[in-house]
This record gives sequence, C-alpha cells and structure tokens, in this order.
Amino acid sequence: ILGFSTPPGRLSMMAFILNALTCALGLLYFIRRGKQCLDFTVTVHFFHLLGCWVYNSRFPATLTWWLVHIVCTALMAAIGEYLCMRIELREIPLTSAPKSNV
Repeated sequence: ILGFSTPPGRLSMMAFILNALTCALGLLYFIRRGKQCLDFTVTVHFFHLLGCWVYNSRFPATLTWWLVHIVCTALMAAIGEYLCMRIELREIPLTSAPKSNV
C-alpha cells in the first residue's frame, strides 16, 4: 500500500511520518536522555518490523517500505535527541536565597 503514485499510499506515508514526530515527543517525555533516543527508536522500529513480519507471514521486501521506515527512524531519533538535548542543556538555577523563613 505504500507508494508515491496513489493517494492511499501517500496518506500512509504521511501517517508514518506524523507517527515519527509524535514518537519523538514520547521520547522527550518518557526517556528524557539524548544518548538513549537512538537506542529506543531502533528498538521500537525493530519490534514494528517483527510485528509486520508475523502479521503478513513474510518478511517485508518492498523498497518503499524500507525507505519509509529508514526515514522515519532517522526523523524520530534526530528530533527526539534534539528535544531531549534542549531539556538537558537548560541552565540550572542557582539562587542564594534562604529556603525557609524560620
């Protein structure tokens, strides 16, 4: 069903890309570590590959399927790492005010 020539194929590819963007936000909220984003991204896509293999009873062999998933993996990892690094590199507030007014 994936392909550039038909509207359902383009819609499916767009859904995969939007899924990669929302999963990048998931990496931000659940992982919060830039170094681990690539690991979790590859793990999620590996389990998706296994699920597709079991569901279809054959290994995915089409070039468009592989291209879409490679692009989505790269997009998810890059955006997730960028978002996590922005959180990690925030300044630590250092205040000299007393904690309590005893």
